[in-house]
Amino acid sequence: MTAYEAITDTAKGKARGVGIADDMAMLRAAVEQTRDISVAKGSIYWPDMLISAAIGYAGLAGAILLDVTWQAVLAGVVSALAFYRALLFIHELTHIHRDALPGFRLGWNALVGVPMMMPSLMYENVHTLHHARTRYGTVEDPEYLPLALMKPWSLPMFILVALLLPIGLLIRSAVLVPLGVIIPPLRRLVWERASALSINPEFRRRPAEGEFAAQVFWQELGASVWAMFLVWYAATQDWRPLAIGLAVISGTAVLNQVRTLVAHLWQNEGEPMTVTAQYLDSVNVPPPGLLAELWAPVGLRYHALHHLLPSLPYHSLPEAHRRLAAQLGAGSTYAKANYPGLLPLVGHLAKSTMTRR
Repeated sequence: MTAYEAITDTAKGKARGVGIADDMAMLRAAVEQTRDISVAKGSIYWPDMLISAAIGYAGLAGAILLDVTWQAVLAGVVSALAFYRALLFIHELTHIHRDALPGFRLGWNALVGVPMMMPSLMYENVHTLHHARTRYGTVEDPEYLPLALMKPWSLPMFILVALLLPIGLLIRSAVLVPLGVIIPPLRRLVWERASALSINPEFRRRPAEGEFAAQVFWQELGASVWAMFLVWYAATQDWRPLAIGLAVISGTAVLNQVRTLVAHLWQNEGEPMTVTAQYLDSVNVPPPGLLAELWAPVGLRYHALHHLLPSLPYHSLPEAHRRLAAQLGAGSTYAKANYPGLLPLVGHLAKSTMTRR
């Protein structure tokens, strides 16, 4: 059986999540098998994030300063891959307990989020809605579209949006957020429509409250000051560093958008789904493939497993997968969310958009 046939066979019957009952044996095993590996370890988080960010900045410096074109391009590619990994810690920040890793949120925002104009406010209190049992796959889910049921041109447009993301982020932080300080209707519009890393155009963000509102203020301030400095420097000194930086961020955004294409099967049309149905609409790409660590780092190659155990730290997902695969077996519900790789998944999604309905 080819990889595509395996995906097609596994996906049969899952075009609708309605009617799929919860596999209680799988849900119990997921909890029982991971109790001893559920704590986020700063000894792993900090070095991983810091080294990824350092390589990203070193590569960016090389892309800006090197005179030989192929060397500059290679440095830019390395920078994009490293920043991609560093940026994806924003996903972990939405799930770990606020007291689990003291200083990590501040450190990540200072080193990665604010300089990339993607502070953690863009994902916190947004991504968790995607995991709400009653919201997943519905119009209230900020991170879900029935892509498999849409038109073929929707996939290229999905990627194009990511390509333009850094320009949008620059305009947001350098222009729209500062203007919103003096124009309240604009401030509300920017918050509702342009302050979340979401893919659902119908999503409207609710106002920030309490402690989170204070975090939003400082993160917005930092991102806006930095963005305005970048625009000033490009206009008065040298435009190349900003252009190259935006190109690198575009690379990370496109890579993340491609990963998003295969994070789910995208076959739900808006009905509420059971936890098991959500799991089966999600994707694991477990070993032995090595490339998944590049295009789905920080545990995201185990995206279906993550939907079973959202609070499990990324460094525990490989061990959790090994334990569950061994206990539940090849014919289990758990095994049905495991897929062989990126290209077969993209091919299956593309073919699904071409099916006449």
